[in-house]
Amino acid sequence: MTLLHRRAFLKNATAVGAGALFAPAIVGHARAQTTLTIASLFGDDKPETKIWLKIRDLVEAKLPGQFHFNIVKNGALGGEKEVAEGVRLGSIQASLSTVSALSGWVPELQILDLPFLFRGGEHVRKTVQGDTGQELKERLLAQNFVAADFINYGARHLLAKEAVTRPEQLEGKRIRVIQSPLHTKLWSSFGMTPIGIPITETYNALATGVADSMDLTKSAYAGFKLYEVVPYLTETGHIWASGVVYFSASFWNGLPDEQKAVFQEAAREGSAHFNQLIIDDETISMKTAVEHGGHIVEPEDRAAWEKGAYGVWDDFAEIVGGMDKIEAIQQVT
Repeated sequence: MTLLHRRAFLKNATAVGAGALFAPAIVGHARAQTTLTIASLFGDDKPETKIWLKIRDLVEAKLPGQFHFNIVKNGALGGEKEVAEGVRLGSIQASLSTVSALSGWVPELQILDLPFLFRGGEHVRKTVQGDTGQELKERLLAQNFVAADFINYGARHLLAKEAVTRPEQLEGKRIRVIQSPLHTKLWSSFGMTPIGIPITETYNALATGVADSMDLTKSAYAGFKLYEVVPYLTETGHIWASGVVYFSASFWNGLPDEQKAVFQEAAREGSAHFNQLIIDDETISMKTAVEHGGHIVEPEDRAAWEKGAYGVWDDFAEIVGGMDKIEAIQQVT
């Protein structure tokens, strides 16, 4: 290409590019497309990924062509703690997390993890939508986590290699726990040895005997195929696993207010979608588990289970804001 031809080519390309910037399909002034790296622990079929597809579509409808959602699935970016570190540093722009996994940065989140505090999912929803939820969002923001909304993963249940119906059967057993002081205290109160293991390494730990048991939601139980290594699920429902849809502060702070509003509304709609998906997925998950040799066990003497866990309330009352705050949540209707 001669110099003259090259100049003519560049001139034409510039003219075409300028025309494209002002094409009718693009509303407002042109913006370079921003890529969000989003971490999901599961594949396409689970609520943890489907929520981001929902949020992506809602954002695209309001801000066409401005954002590309790079959803990295199946725990490829690590477990919840590793992902949270990435979000704080800004290398990951968004994810979901249980409040348990974020409690190392915001200990007050553990109020949502107190065993046998919540009567059900609706009780949890009203709590996180009130003053307690707003206060926790502010504390997360101080740690560079922008919590757009809360989600509900469902109740956590005990998973074991043998049927467990009474708390005294747990004495001397090793249990995989979330790397959280509250979860450690809870299972220690039943005479167990808690072992902090990232969720992505849990299957192998159970298969090789590093741990004998764990606790998890029904959806995640099937999602990680844990019925293969801990085939008994005891429906203790001891903790309602709250979580957050959260963004990196460095990403969020770079958005103009109009874009923040779109993401906030998309997260709100996405969270409601997620909560319903979890309810639906639990039914499917239990069917899958049973078909693959899993067993659902009803606990005996529920009062004994609750009595063993209530000491956690006393130990964590000061950390989460006082016993008065705990009792106020009990009274939420």
